[in-house]
Amino acid sequence: MIEKSDLNIQTWIEKLQAQGKNSFALEHLEKELPGYTSTGIKRVLARLSAKGKIISILKGYYLIISPQYASKGILPPPLYMDGLMKYLNKAYYVGLLNAAAFHGASHQQPQEYFIFTVLPALRPISKKGQKINFLSITKINPKLLVDVKTEMGYLKVANPLLTATDLIQFEKKIGGISRATTILEELTEKINPEQINTDILNHVPVSSWQRLGYIWENVLDEKELAEDLFQKLAKHQKKLYRIPLKASGIKKNFPTNKRWKIIINTTIETDF
Repeated sequence: MIEKSDLNIQTWIEKLQAQGKNSFALEHLEKELPGYTSTGIKRVLARLSAKGKIISILKGYYLIISPQYASKGILPPPLYMDGLMKYLNKAYYVGLLNAAAFHGASHQQPQEYFIFTVLPALRPISKKGQKINFLSITKINPKLLVDVKTEMGYLKVANPLLTATDLIQFEKKIGGISRATTILEELTEKINPEQINTDILNHVPVSSWQRLGYIWENVLDEKELAEDLFQKLAKHQKKLYRIPLKASGIKKNFPTNKRWKIIINTTIETDF
């Protein structure tokens, strides 16, 4: 038997959907329907969750499952991530393999979703076989992001060059420096010297620029981009120190690339 409270709350949720919304906060529902107790509302939401109508993506925040995603029981992250981060009042951007995919550089569909956000750190979200990893950094520069249109609005995504430097800096998260280089081979087509500006030069660690410059010049044969980067690093007085190509690898008894001061302690093997 369907209770009146179920119908009223379900109708409220359906009205949200009709307005083009696919999520809601528990506090918003409690405010809109003040005649119900908090316990009563949560009981109804639990029943709707059991029916696959909604899903709690984190405490106090629900996704509304549209018919086309009913079989999966969850929405794709691009459809709700912007709303979720606004709810949390956190700056963010989509990064790594997911950003590369938005820019047309992905050899396979990423199994995990990577979101960069500011401290304090957020715990990963794992629901219905979907995993979202939050990588915490101290600052996000909005000038380095692009707005990508989705069915539900816009999504903040790292621009191609920020994506490239993140792939290098966080290569362990995506399977290593060789996989990062494989993605870079396609991603670099979307990068031009104008993107190498003061904002990003000051945002990214010099060690990431060294590794990227070395890979551009010696693996991907992108000598013009590498030269432009090298000159701009010098102009901005970015001092290069001797560092290993594979950050976690041993450093002794390996040759060093003199230009980029990279200890060549690994062989990059790509899919191209």
